[in-house]
Amino acid sequence: MTNRSTADRITGTAADNKAETIIEVINLHKYFGRNEVLKGIDFSIRRGEVVCVIGASGSGKSTFLRCINLLESPTSGDILFMGSNIFEKGHKASRYRAKVGMVFQQFNLFNNMTALQNCVTGQVHIQKKKRPEAESLALEYLDKVGMSQFIHARPRQLSGGQKQRVAIARALCMQPDALLFDEPTSALDPEMVGEVLKVMRDLALSGLTMVVVTHEMAFAKEVADRVVFMADGVIAEEGAPEVMFTNPRNENTRQFLSRVIN
Repeated sequence: MTNRSTADRITGTAADNKAETIIEVINLHKYFGRNEVLKGIDFSIRRGEVVCVIGASGSGKSTFLRCINLLESPTSGDILFMGSNIFEKGHKASRYRAKVGMVFQQFNLFNNMTALQNCVTGQVHIQKKKRPEAESLALEYLDKVGMSQFIHARPRQLSGGQKQRVAIARALCMQPDALLFDEPTSALDPEMVGEVLKVMRDLALSGLTMVVVTHEMAFAKEVADRVVFMADGVIAEEGAPEVMFTNPRNENTRQFLSRVIN
């Protein structure tokens, strides 16, 4: 298995210091009624970086990701995409989401469409591509995730792992600048987790910018350039996986990792 070694991460970090910032989140707050779920998040990710977000259930991880993708409207704060504030007039959420794609826990495929159709429809309707071009790109990415033999299958004919690989291919077809993953293996049977994580490892090695909310600690340790630990609606600690998993500074981080790592 090919890993992102410590040397690779150090080299990558040096390069990232010169790379452009894809997404910058500034003082992000999110309330649901009177319940403040996100309490002033500051976060950024540079091109080619892989960031894994970990933390206990209820810490705000998925809400944070959904706010970045505008599936939830932040209560206050700013999100900059390529240096431009996405809340300023003239920004369209659909176009932004095409550039900052998302892979969900529950796949969110169109059940009445084949795998190929699922990968084509966004390109045609949002990006206004011609169907032959869209189909060609869809076939390329379905092959990339190992699903080329299932292009005419509908979601009900696929396993959970296969559905998630189609969902990843669909997101890649939009050729995003960054891809967000919200617990992409949490709805899968254990024997199907590996096939999805392999695809994600390959994407990380290809240089795709990724933010991954995950409970797969081995994956985070192996693949991430940076690990972010969230607790009670804030980023409590972040750093290189070598530090986060061996010598975290924050007591909450230490307690969390002691519970989830055998």
